[in-house]
Amino acid sequence: MAEASPPMGNPARAYVQLAAAACLLPLLLQLPPSLGIGFGLGALAVMAASWQRPMPAVLRLLLGGCALLAVALVAPGIGRDTACAVLAAMLALKPAETSTLRDGRSLVGFGLFAPFATFLLDQGPLSLLLALAAVLLALLALQRLAAEQGEMTQPSARGATLGVLRLFALGLPLALAAFWLFPRLPTPLWGLPQRSVATSGLSDTMSPGEMADLLLDDSPAARVQFFGATPAPQQMYWRGPVLWDFDGRTWRQARDLQRFPAAPMRPAGPGWDYRIDLEPTENRQLIALDLPTQLPDGAYVSRDYTPWAATPQYNVSRWRIRSAPPAAFEAELPAPLRARALALPRGYNPRTVALGRQWRREAGRDPRGRSDAAIADRALAMIRRDFAYTLNVPLAGRNEVDDFLFDRKQGYCEHFSSAFVVLMRAAGIPARVVTGYAGAYRNPIGGYWLVRKSDAHAWAEVWLPVRGWVRVDPTAAVAPERVYNTIADRQPGRIAGLDALVPVFNAGDWLRRGWNDFVLGFDARRQQSLLKPLGLEALGASGLAALFAAIAALALAWMAWLIARGERQRDPLLRAWHALEARYRKLGRGRAPHEPAQAWAARVAADRPRVGEHLATLAQRVSDARYAPASAPDALRALVRDLRRHRP
Repeated sequence: MAEASPPMGNPARAYVQLAAAACLLPLLLQLPPSLGIGFGLGALAVMAASWQRPMPAVLRLLLGGCALLAVALVAPGIGRDTACAVLAAMLALKPAETSTLRDGRSLVGFGLFAPFATFLLDQGPLSLLLALAAVLLALLALQRLAAEQGEMTQPSARGATLGVLRLFALGLPLALAAFWLFPRLPTPLWGLPQRSVATSGLSDTMSPGEMADLLLDDSPAARVQFFGATPAPQQMYWRGPVLWDFDGRTWRQARDLQRFPAAPMRPAGPGWDYRIDLEPTENRQLIALDLPTQLPDGAYVSRDYTPWAATPQYNVSRWRIRSAPPAAFEAELPAPLRARALALPRGYNPRTVALGRQWRREAGRDPRGRSDAAIADRALAMIRRDFAYTLNVPLAGRNEVDDFLFDRKQGYCEHFSSAFVVLMRAAGIPARVVTGYAGAYRNPIGGYWLVRKSDAHAWAEVWLPVRGWVRVDPTAAVAPERVYNTIADRQPGRIAGLDALVPVFNAGDWLRRGWNDFVLGFDARRQQSLLKPLGLEALGASGLAALFAAIAALALAWMAWLIARGERQRDPLLRAWHALEARYRKLGRGRAPHEPAQAWAARVAADRPRVGEHLATLAQRVSDARYAPASAPDALRALVRDLRRHRP
């Protein structure tokens, strides 16, 4: 029969619960706010309620059921965030049954899964720092549990912390060697499961009101570095999904066009050369400036120049792209695509359809498309004269385009682009909606451009004879004095019109960019170029493996030597005394093996009286500490400190 584990004392319980809370914190920060706050408050309540004795089993089962129900309601389905939320719920409830030393070890060991699970949701520097702090507190808690069970003497808080930090330093060389030199695969062997809670970003559909949350999200979407010419911010249209199909409410991407080669395009000028660092999207959708003319391996464009990646982008990705504005873009439109770009669902938005047909009758037709351009200009003039921009929009009705054009006359980009394309199709002009981002913010620290999710935008493309597809942004036609209820100043870091935090934001985003560059973006290609300064750029996977093995062997040998040294001299007092002897030995005044400590001190005093006198005092204190009754811990720590500070 197994021996019962002794109960935990209050000091050990405090260490264990603090370590569990530190492990849980980084995971809670990545969950949906309702779950994160709820589980955090629940964990604190459980810890307080079970401080003296474990909770009854019935109450634990009831709390567990409520936690699982909350996860099912907030994060339905199966995904990474669902699994992490369940883990957080289990860890929040675990203190309810923790009373013995064995339970404490179980809670700490179980808690360590949480910071590592956090990296499935976020790999930022804050998550790493919180994870390291959690591991530090977990090791301190395990030390405290071992001391309470009598397996080791309890060091001071400072001594215990320094001991754990030495363990970190011990494994750091091997960890760095594994990160920088272990051969990386150009593509992963498996992918991560999808998240069950949707993340904000560009979608392959667009419905009324769907972009509102995205327009209020100032988190980064991409960072761009230009090489050579740089377009003005007003020219920065970052192309994403192109939406062709409309059912009266929702626009959808034409996925079947992915398998067709890109349409013919004649660029207008040399264009732009740039590198874009994309935040994780967890899908294959990319963005590119205007029309991409050259993409790297692993990326391609579909028939309508929608940029795609070959694999889902679970991590920060980097792409070197060339783009250019078009002089002519698909000047010959195939009949099936023309029909698709003119299609409208029956029975929807009758007033808009009637207006488009009326404009067509009034404008007539000509082979060079001047009448089509005149209709598009007429629509833009109407918007400039009568419409306003606002994020405060009521819920959409069945005929949303009619409501927007004839009644409300207020909305944001998705309303303008959708209504414009429907109106153009009703007038017999092929048109489609394009979504992506518009504009960017230049960070003066680093000289790169930041594209935020709040820069999300929707515009239109109309097909005109000779020119082909032409970008038209009806939202930009709104008169400036008619822009209401939106973000007054889009400069990051500005609060209430004050610029005090702008430099802080710029520095923080620049540091995050560096983290993405040197840590998250360190892939197989970057690894191959890492050793170029040493002339090892041609080192293949086998060469990297051999180099890693050699450095890892050195790191392991260093670790083994330090551990063996610690085993040989476990007593910190003896280690400090021997280190003092070594310092004298380097100067030719070392102590002989047969020489008593006081005789050695007298010999040193013959040449240097004051140093010898201090050495004699230290030798006497060491002798008293070794052979006299046990000294107080504070006195021993003071003696070790004095031995380390003494210099010949």
